[in-house]
Amino acid sequence: MRGSDGLSGRLHTEGPASPEIFLWGLCPLRRLRVPPAALFSPLQVHLQPPSSKMVPALLLLLPALAGLLGAAEGQAFHLGKCPNPPVQENFDVNKYLGRWYEIEKIPVSFEKGSCIQANYSLMENGNIKVINKELRADGTVNQIEGEATQENITEPAKLAVKFFWFMPSAPYWVLATDYENYALVYSCTTIIWLFHMDHVWILGRNPYLPPETVTYLKDILTSNNIDIEKIAVTDQVNCPEFL
Repeated sequence: MRGSDGLSGRLHTEGPASPEIFLWGLCPLRRLRVPPAALFSPLQVHLQPPSSKMVPALLLLLPALAGLLGAAEGQAFHLGKCPNPPVQENFDVNKYLGRWYEIEKIPVSFEKGSCIQANYSLMENGNIKVINKELRADGTVNQIEGEATQENITEPAKLAVKFFWFMPSAPYWVLATDYENYALVYSCTTIIWLFHMDHVWILGRNPYLPPETVTYLKDILTSNNIDIEKIAVTDQVNCPEFL
């Protein structure tokens, strides 16, 4: 997918075209690889058998939901609605602007490159311009532009990011940051009120964060019942200066 200059998001690819899109907080749909029965079998012990009138509706619902779950391959996927962790108090977006390097994340199928970084800048309309970049395995660079908004002035650390006009905004919650060294970002998507996908990014102003800082940020996640089992390190070694 590519945006045009008239859209709210623009995807730039240096090198051969790629179907991959790496969006912090958005997940493009992908082909189902997990049988629907395997996904829903744990729920059968908790649900009453559906009536004959409900069966056709359920049969229509399962493929649609399974398609969404296919997009979550490799991500932290859980039963129930999204959690509601506390965010950074007195968040100052102006201090948050600038470049951030991705240190660790919950792996996602649409983000497979290395040297991943994001740059945030203030727009004339008061919103925040988002530019994400990654280095692909073939040495080319993917770049995508989007726009973030603060939807509730009483909770400024809860932002929403949008990359294309035809896609919904995705939550971008800053759970913790000192603005000068680290940031912990959380995003969650609820699917048909039954499941949710967790997205987590540990960011740094430099490509490296001390282990004790990473541990501190992970402790924030676990204390809010956010699973960190799948968090992995992002490769920031030997990254080119042109990123």
